[in-house]
Amino acid sequence: MDKKLFTPGPLTTSDSVKMAMTRDLGSRDTEFIKVVANTRQMLLELAGVSKDQGYEAVIMQGSGTFGIESVLSTVIPYDGELLLIINGAYGERMAKIAAIHGILTTTLRYEEDELPVPADVDRILTDETRITHVAVVHCETTTGIMNDLNAIGEIVQKHGKEFIVDAMSSFGAVPVDFKKAGINYLISSSNKCIEGVPGFSFVICCKESMEKCADQARTLSLDLYSQWKGLEKDSQFRFTPPVQVILAFHQALIELMEEGGVEGRSHRYFNNYQTLINGMRRLGFEEYLSEELQGYIITTFLRPLDPAFDFEIFYNKLNERGFVIYPGKLTKVNAFRIGNIGKLYVEDVHDLVFAIAEVLNELGVVSCSQSR
Repeated sequence: MDKKLFTPGPLTTSDSVKMAMTRDLGSRDTEFIKVVANTRQMLLELAGVSKDQGYEAVIMQGSGTFGIESVLSTVIPYDGELLLIINGAYGERMAKIAAIHGILTTTLRYEEDELPVPADVDRILTDETRITHVAVVHCETTTGIMNDLNAIGEIVQKHGKEFIVDAMSSFGAVPVDFKKAGINYLISSSNKCIEGVPGFSFVICCKESMEKCADQARTLSLDLYSQWKGLEKDSQFRFTPPVQVILAFHQALIELMEEGGVEGRSHRYFNNYQTLINGMRRLGFEEYLSEELQGYIITTFLRPLDPAFDFEIFYNKLNERGFVIYPGKLTKVNAFRIGNIGKLYVEDVHDLVFAIAEVLNELGVVSCSQSR
């Protein structure tokens, strides 16, 4: 029996998504080509945009980080400059990517429990006129904080810059208004809120922006422009595609639409989140983020200071019971994370909280708060 994955990805998937991977199709098979074209169309529909409105969906082999790197290394010209807004580990990862590719970058950093301030973005874009692109993570899964795309995007549009959004852990379950936020490039992956399996990322982008990117990619395999042109030509990939993963993702998209699209999935995930928060608070756990900053995708909990609490033992005992949670990634405090996404329901969250209570009792933990 599969374990329940309370993580930000890979996730628990449906049996039908798993079954979709049990077929063999050639990468140039007519049926597969149709699936690729339909998948790209469904992604645009999920985003609330269309080709007629000037948007494109590009599939890129590899994990979500591959998608991020394909965008940063393709769309920013050699004489361009990136403003990178950071409040967590995944913003820092973008900074590493930019540095490796020699992209001139200005960083605007905040603490992991702080929201970016639009006025700061406005000030930098006013002072640094060479900046051509601005990038931010939507749901920073370091903590689960949700950054305000509309507020940041309004400033980016005011200055006539292009806006890059890492929506890895939010797309498909958190509403995003492409036009209001002025998003030029949004990146996500197959194994997050759409509930597919790992193997590729995708970029939903403004066609007008993409058309300016010819011959400026810094890599061969992650050349987003060439990938787009190839898919537009004949729905075929430049290099071997993850066929079975795409078949699973196509099935996952169908199931998402049947659930009610973004609205339906966000409703289930929010219910999972509320159930988790209520249960963990009853056990005495404290969240790292204040409630107004916390999204419903993943929640960070502070580790109890009770000397009987040992995270490794806690983690392993939950794992033995069939529940997988996630270590913390904070730089200043000890914490762990629990995701609310994937093919999980309120009943599964109740079972997890019950298992956590059992493990705490086994460990002899008296208090789950930050006070001894």
